[in-house]
Amino acid sequence: MTITFIGHGYVGLVTAAVFADLGNTVHVIGHTPEKIENLKKGKLPIYEPGLEEIVKRNVAANRLLFTLAYDEAIPASDIVFIAVGTPPKPTGEADLSVVFSVAEKIAQHLHHYTVVVTKSTVPVGTNQKVKKIIDEAKNKNVSFDIASCPEFLREGQAIGDTEHPDRIVIGTESKKAEGMLVELHKPITGIRVLTTLESAEMIKYAANAFLATKISFANAIAQLSEKSGANAVEVLQAIGEDKRIGKHFLNAGAGYGGSCFPKDVKALIAIAEDYGYDFKLLKDVEKINEDAMHNIVEKVTITLKGELSGKTIGILGLSFKPDTDDMRDAPAIVVINALEKMGANIKGYDPIAMENAKRLLPGITLCKNPYAAVTDADVVVLMTEWKEFKSLDLMKLKQQMKQPIFIDGRNVYESGKMKELGFVYSGVGK
Repeated sequence: MTITFIGHGYVGLVTAAVFADLGNTVHVIGHTPEKIENLKKGKLPIYEPGLEEIVKRNVAANRLLFTLAYDEAIPASDIVFIAVGTPPKPTGEADLSVVFSVAEKIAQHLHHYTVVVTKSTVPVGTNQKVKKIIDEAKNKNVSFDIASCPEFLREGQAIGDTEHPDRIVIGTESKKAEGMLVELHKPITGIRVLTTLESAEMIKYAANAFLATKISFANAIAQLSEKSGANAVEVLQAIGEDKRIGKHFLNAGAGYGGSCFPKDVKALIAIAEDYGYDFKLLKDVEKINEDAMHNIVEKVTITLKGELSGKTIGILGLSFKPDTDDMRDAPAIVVINALEKMGANIKGYDPIAMENAKRLLPGITLCKNPYAAVTDADVVVLMTEWKEFKSLDLMKLKQQMKQPIFIDGRNVYESGKMKELGFVYSGVGK
């Protein structure tokens, strides 16, 4: 098939590249000339393992085509995916202005029957609004259908999640559109969930909100474990063995961040308010997540007896999770900003996210490796569980530090081993 993706962020670029790799002709529409020219040369605006190779391969094969022109891509396509950002407004509601603007542009360039699919995360009822916009702006002789096909990609594992998802959700009012989308996804594994527009829209928010709830539950158990003398790592591992609960997203730590969980939890709270429902559970999920980040700050403050002015803190890991350069709503930002306000000097290192850190954390000293980041540090805080950090030379690390105080925000190390090596060690929930 010939398809188009509007938007080249994580979702648009990864999904477009995978569909091109499956033999489809895929147009990708952007709005920034510089980014489009870079993409044509194989230079990506994001980091995602394995993505650069797939993009270059399919650009060379002329299956993946980057453009600024709607009139070049839309008329040639059978299916058009909207994959633009829906960032939160100050109220927590999703900002849908770009989605609606793109819908109007699509309408102006429809030449034949086309399925317009919203892949962006949008509140219930958005696709009906998109349908109305297109219907009012299109040529009256052209027909189309609307569909919702939400994504469930994990940054750092996005290619595998696209090629081998747990499920593919297709929401639409049209059997013809449903059939075309089922055909497009035929080479991809995963259970097919064929449903309504409204259910598809809700599934995405419900999934992310549930995962965020699991993380906050783990962090609440961690706080209680610290106060009661229990070991949260053992507690959570044990309950995770229950098949009804499962192990995934049940690790205590410094809180969740990224481009999805924070904004989608806020958006679902706002959606609930629109329908007259007070989603108290998710409000508590947000509060527990904030507490998890501030708990790291409190650990640093306690170990330094409240005297942070002029102290040096080494931060290992700046991205919100491993295998990505994404720092959107990263817990490290919250922790660093709080420590800076208390007068601490911050040194930081991340294997991939250093360029983004320059922009988002201009006040800290960025170092070329983890050992430089801990040199003369009074405290070291591990904020992201990169594989690189799991194989550090801990004795060398200790020798570089002014004081051997180690706050492990992701429970990477065993407390017994760290104490044997002479560290003053503190994990989360143990």
